[in-house]
Amino acid sequence: MQETQKTQSQIVDIKIPVVGESISEVTISKWLVKDGDMVKIDQIVAEIESDKATFEITASHSGKCIIKAEAGISLEIGALVCQIDTSFASNQTSTTAIPTPSKNPKKEEVPSNNSSIIGHPSPAAHKILAEKGIQPSTIKGTGIGGRITKEDAVSTMTKASTPATVQATPSNTTREQRREKMSSLRKTISRRLVAVKNETAMLTTFNEINMKPIMDIRKEYKDAFKEKYDVGLGFMSFFTKAVCAALKEYPAVNAQIDGDEIIYNDFCDISIAVSAPKGLVVPVIRNADILSFSQIEKEILQLAQKARENKLSIEEMTGGTFTITNGGIFGSLMSTPIINGPQSAILGMHNIVERPVVCPYSKEIVARPMMYVALSYDHRIIDGRESVSFLVRVKQLLEDPTRLLLEV
Repeated sequence: MQETQKTQSQIVDIKIPVVGESISEVTISKWLVKDGDMVKIDQIVAEIESDKATFEITASHSGKCIIKAEAGISLEIGALVCQIDTSFASNQTSTTAIPTPSKNPKKEEVPSNNSSIIGHPSPAAHKILAEKGIQPSTIKGTGIGGRITKEDAVSTMTKASTPATVQATPSNTTREQRREKMSSLRKTISRRLVAVKNETAMLTTFNEINMKPIMDIRKEYKDAFKEKYDVGLGFMSFFTKAVCAALKEYPAVNAQIDGDEIIYNDFCDISIAVSAPKGLVVPVIRNADILSFSQIEKEILQLAQKARENKLSIEEMTGGTFTITNGGIFGSLMSTPIINGPQSAILGMHNIVERPVVCPYSKEIVARPMMYVALSYDHRIIDGRESVSFLVRVKQLLEDPTRLLLEV
């Protein structure tokens, strides 16, 4: 938290702290206290979000909180968020306002025997209602104490004699619009995706994978794996291991352009796209090439949980060398994922669908659980031969998972 300064003898300013070297602006996500609430030192008073993570604002002193910025607005680093009036800290009981009932000048005084006139028509109203056969109990009076006036009776009679208007649209259809300001995360995602499309020579190549071998292994060993490692055996660990092996063989896919230079990485930090409440985030599994299946699954589980709770740190979402995204969990059959810059490639997984395929051994047509995969890559650094060969290698490793275990 940025060091605070007293603007008056008993007023302490709370300002937006420095949350990262490249972050110059944040958005107030929500206030956890109300204007005028009493707060204690180190109490969380608000949440702010940048384009990378969510942070907390805490009270540096005890006292009354005076909010200076509304939720939803963007502020620069160092901007005033709220103030703490510390003069209230020593005697909080005297600061609580006790609401007192106020008189409403527009409210009519109701006689003490109003129960006898509520719903009772005036003589003129009674005559009108009797002529039309309308029961007074069906009318809500607007007179003193709820008495039915002549105007109430005439209005009810008019409504009863007016034919219903035919609606052009169903009664449950609305044509309302609402506007919401884009969050810092959504604005950054938009800016980066457009930049990647405009600044890279992006191309996508496709293939398909027979998922039956992996599904058979999971079916046979998932219970033992869960019992031993206390984590489930999912598809993502297989894909991560296959990608890491293929990246070692085709280092250009694991590289990135920096000015007029190419940076080659001899390690594999795999970014995993995760759908969070505030948008798509890509936490990174560090050194995924040397991790076991169980270690990868635990990392994925931990990062996904943090993403859902908006607790990912900036360090956990930066520095990846290659990205895997799984649109199949939402039912996507095929797509062309956009590169996660400054990386040079991204692998898209998709929905698993039973499709007829020709068995390579018997030449018979059989049903197999098939998945389309897509590799989007920057053609400036990765040639077509490398991209296609990389994806074919991933396919080979996943269709014969024992290769991943034997590293062949």
